[in-house]
Amino acid sequence: MTKKDKTSRPRSSKKTSAKFPWWKLIASLSVLLAVVFIMLDANVRYGLNERQWQSPARVYSRALTLRAGQFLQADDLRYELTLLGYQLNSDGRRPGSYWQQGQHFSVVTRGNGEQPSQRFQLQLVNERVTGLRSAWGSALDQVSLEPVEIGSIYASHKEDRLLVQLEEVPLSLREILLLVEDRDFYSHWGLSPKAIARALIANIKAGRTVQGGSTITQQLVKNVFLSRSRSLWRKATEAVMTLLVELHYSKDKILESYINEIYLGQEGPRAIHGFALASQHYFNRPLYELNPGQIALLVGIVKGPSYYDPWRHPERAEARRDVVLKLMAQHQLITPQQSDFYQINSLGLAKPSAVAVVFPAYLDLVRRQLRRDYSEQELQTQGLQIYTAFDPIVQRHAEQSLSAVVKTLDESTEGAVVVSDVNSGDIVALVGGREMRYAGFNRALDAVRPIGSLIKPAVYLTALEQPKRYTLVTPISDSPVAVEGGDGSLWQPQNFDRKSHGSVLLHNALAQSYNQATARLGMQLGIEPVLNMVERLGVSRKLPAVPALLLGAGELSPLEVAQMYQTIASHGVSRPLRAITQISDQQGKTLARYPVQSQPVVDAAVMHLLHYSMMEVVREGTGKTVYQRLREDFAVAGKTGSTNDLRDSWFAGFAGDYLAVVWMGRDDNQSAGITGAGGALKVWRELFARVSRQPINLEPPAGVTYHWVDSDSGLLSSGPCDNARYVPFLQGSAPQQKAPCSTSVKGVLQWFRELF
Repeated sequence: MTKKDKTSRPRSSKKTSAKFPWWKLIASLSVLLAVVFIMLDANVRYGLNERQWQSPARVYSRALTLRAGQFLQADDLRYELTLLGYQLNSDGRRPGSYWQQGQHFSVVTRGNGEQPSQRFQLQLVNERVTGLRSAWGSALDQVSLEPVEIGSIYASHKEDRLLVQLEEVPLSLREILLLVEDRDFYSHWGLSPKAIARALIANIKAGRTVQGGSTITQQLVKNVFLSRSRSLWRKATEAVMTLLVELHYSKDKILESYINEIYLGQEGPRAIHGFALASQHYFNRPLYELNPGQIALLVGIVKGPSYYDPWRHPERAEARRDVVLKLMAQHQLITPQQSDFYQINSLGLAKPSAVAVVFPAYLDLVRRQLRRDYSEQELQTQGLQIYTAFDPIVQRHAEQSLSAVVKTLDESTEGAVVVSDVNSGDIVALVGGREMRYAGFNRALDAVRPIGSLIKPAVYLTALEQPKRYTLVTPISDSPVAVEGGDGSLWQPQNFDRKSHGSVLLHNALAQSYNQATARLGMQLGIEPVLNMVERLGVSRKLPAVPALLLGAGELSPLEVAQMYQTIASHGVSRPLRAITQISDQQGKTLARYPVQSQPVVDAAVMHLLHYSMMEVVREGTGKTVYQRLREDFAVAGKTGSTNDLRDSWFAGFAGDYLAVVWMGRDDNQSAGITGAGGALKVWRELFARVSRQPINLEPPAGVTYHWVDSDSGLLSSGPCDNARYVPFLQGSAPQQKAPCSTSVKGVLQWFRELF
């Protein structure tokens, strides 16, 4: 090979690749880490600050005001005091305590920033308040207890907390919390190698995980910012954020945040966060009233709120509490004698279960009414104080009354109850179903069902507004009726007993709930006037303008029925049903008031006639079993309602103080097999026997006069005549013709009964 050839031969070359300079890689990673760091830093600074300002709206009941002569049972007063977290105490001198001896009570209120603690005593005689006096013996006109907190409106992630400042937290709780969870809290920078090593040794000795090495700052970061995953990246992120929290916040601020944030239990769907809310949840008491045993239980629960749940696992919770109590004694936070004393005590829980005193149906109503004026963001973060008309005592009896009846029926039978104050339209109690402690389908608001005969008072009221055509003694034919529909079909209603009753007086047709007589009357009046009356009574839902409406084919919820009957009970004055009375901000400044609104829509004289007939319903008609539970001399009025195939059982009735609407049926719309009198009425009469103390005012208004008439013909009669009854008439509408009169001892006795 020549030299030329040698040099001209192509050189063998290796592939060369451009190497990425190492410094660029480091620079890129540094930039990435810097971006991540900046994002984490912003998250820490913004997130923790923002967290401290968010506070759910808290909802309160009415405040129980005690007055001389007021009706009150000892059990009800004790129940209210228990809801408030008052402790039964032999000396009865500490705020938030009371002492009971038979019918005598001595109470010390907690007071607040505006009103100091007050000590008073009272005696209950025949279920009436007497001897209302101060601790120094001076007579008192009235005393008000605090309103009961009945719930809160928290964010969609179901977390709830009651914010406190560090100085409001008992020193003993702070000390034992640090002793159990993070002994070196004030000396480390968020990460504690000593704690990690201590936990590692303890876990190796036990052969399982018995102790964690996380500091309080780390636990706070986990709760506020991170998920529950156990990846290496999450642990690294936790470490960085922990250091950032320590950099930006003081130790006291971190501890305060932890005390407000830590998860400590569950109340149905609501997650209990923070020691202040946990104190209310478990003991129904503010933090500053807790004894060492209760503090030990709360601190012990931090290790595992589900595992040490004191309701589901009381033995575990008690054992964990005792460990903490012993530790408190070892470090001289309490004496050994105190430790021994609290170890032999019960856990002291304020209720039998985590959800024993929650009222989801009423809170649902409050939330819906609030949405008209406030955004969800405001309700979930601004700490609004919502004051309502909710009456815990009436609610308790409504729940017990419904429970007593549904237990006797098929387990698929549901129920709902709405109770309002006759004079104000305030909704004082609401039951949404037989599972009263759990949020779900709220039948009181959302069970839109045919109302059956509950529509009939509107039909008869429409007639009574025309005194030249109709009075309570106008004869109506209760004979078969057939109405042809637009499609050629026939509407042929029948009475419940499948019989016709000939000519009946108008008041008797309503009392006995005769379908045929009502249908004939309604067709004479016209469907549109009846619909107009229903609307005037407060029903805004559009109902079908068909003949079947006259017998209750229209569908309403129990709340809508209550609105309609509220106007009837209020003597023709329309008052929109109200749950919320006032709203304040976190500082107690009033933001909004919800005054009672009243508008006369039906003349009181006409409504008095309807009241008479509805009282007859419960005296002689379809609702007469009411007086199996009520006193004979206690005047109430109401109306039963049943629908086709007994799918729905209704009763709506009122006294002088309360109105209540009860519905019973099945969610699948199958037959419940109960009439209005066989189901809903039983709930109503039990409730009113427990809570109602004011009968209907029977004083006739201006424009009404009473006359004796013959019960069969409706013609004028006189008191001692047999078969006579005392009936109200609008001025000038009484019959002129007289009926024949025969007198007997029975007639004279009836005369005395009607008069007296």
